[in-house]
Amino acid sequence: AYAREGEVTKSAKARGSDLRTHFKNMRETAMAIKKMELAEAKKYLEEVIAMRRCIVFRRYCGGVGRTAQAKNEGSTNGQGRWPKKSAEALLGILKNAESNAEVKGLDVDSLSVYHIQVNRAVQQRRRTYRAHGRINPYMSSPCHVEVILQEATEAVKKEAENPRRIGAKEARRNAARLKNGSTNA
Repeated sequence: AYAREGEVTKSAKARGSDLRTHFKNMRETAMAIKKMELAEAKKYLEEVIAMRRCIVFRRYCGGVGRTAQAKNEGSTNGQGRWPKKSAEALLGILKNAESNAEVKGLDVDSLSVYHIQVNRAVQQRRRTYRAHGRINPYMSSPCHVEVILQEATEAVKKEAENPRRIGAKEARRNAARLKNGSTNA
């Protein structure tokens, strides 16, 4: 089950489980493409892989270096990286969701990232050998990712509101005038 459901007829889903890519990197990459149009998101991830644009690190930013590219992506702290493995995995999930949308008969050009979520998966355990014969854990931090793409819906224009609100007493008076045929309303 997905954390959030899109409109069934206008959305397509894809997910990846137990991906061997760091949770923190994947989370920052996912937040960077949230609410983007599909074509724009794919282009952005390809540019991240080619190191022409960076992923801004907002939450998990301890010890992350600063780069001039982060300013262009709307960073407030200048911290950014190029998480290649996460970007490639996310690009694969987006392409899977896109082909799911094609099978459903959706308009691929009007799709955007409606929902994207990254969760921590069960850590895998290895060991590293330390000084004086000790052993420490050497854990991996895999993640689960789920994406929902949805067709853009045309916004319905709101009807122009009456600038002056009429009270109940005045409404009754107006109704009586109309009934009697009075013209000085």
